[in-house]
Amino acid sequence: MKNNNMVTGFSLLMVCALLSGCGAGSKSDGYALATTEMAEEAAYDYATDDIYLNETASYAEEPMAGAAEDGSESSEVEVKNTARKLIKNVNLEVETEEFDVLMQTITEKTESFGGYVESSYTYNGSNYYGNSSRNSSLTLRIPAEKLDAFLSAVAECSNVISKNESVTDVTLQYVDMKSHKEALETEQARLLELLEQAESVEDIITIESRLSEVRYQIESMESQLRTMDNQVSYSTVYLNVNEVKKLTPVSEQTTWEKISTGFVDSLESVGRGIKNFFIGLIINLPYLVVWAVVIILIVLIIKLIRKARKKRKAAKEKVNHE
Repeated sequence: MKNNNMVTGFSLLMVCALLSGCGAGSKSDGYALATTEMAEEAAYDYATDDIYLNETASYAEEPMAGAAEDGSESSEVEVKNTARKLIKNVNLEVETEEFDVLMQTITEKTESFGGYVESSYTYNGSNYYGNSSRNSSLTLRIPAEKLDAFLSAVAECSNVISKNESVTDVTLQYVDMKSHKEALETEQARLLELLEQAESVEDIITIESRLSEVRYQIESMESQLRTMDNQVSYSTVYLNVNEVKKLTPVSEQTTWEKISTGFVDSLESVGRGIKNFFIGLIINLPYLVVWAVVIILIVLIIKLIRKARKKRKAAKEKVNHE
């Protein structure tokens, strides 16, 4: 029993000694741990500020860093899910024997199909010789879904000489620009959040500068997208109208038709030439009279001078004989 009590007491003494040693060590370790935690906290605060400043700078220098990686894939998906954006342009040249009637008809047809005249130019073509040859150049905007019907209506009331159609697919360009605009809008929202959190004047100036650039780019892209939408919705028709005395044949002629048509055209040309000659003669008659009078006066003056010279010469010869 005594031995057991002694062993137990010795064990208790050892445990107390160990606890006292651990207590002293724990105090020093606790102080070191507190110092380490304070350093880590300070470093975290510094790192947080540094991250905030770097994030602000990254938005100012690389606004599309994240969008560039996913842009190609998202663009391909949007292109597949977007209706084709097609811009149609038509160059049309027609002729008519009734210029005024055709011009009025074209204006009425344009309005009835829901289009409008964007620009127009008309040359009167009148001159002194009476060969009136008027022409007009029109730029028409016609709804894309009614373009074919409008062209058919124009062909019915005029003689179509030439027609050239072109189609430009701007689907990919439209989708890319729309995606870029959306990315800029996302960046704009993020910049506004950063602007609310900014504390230093330098950060505020940097964010506001980038925010102005982003807003300008968004407005520019919105304008371009509206222009594309208008060009897609309304096709452009460049129409040239010529007034002629005789319509140009649009179908292939036989040999006899070519000979007869050419002979008649030659006779008409000769007739127009003779008529224009007499018209020009009558128009220029005052000038001809003036020049005739001038020439007659010059001839009379020359004759008078010659007569005077002959008289002087005869007088000299008479004096010499005497």
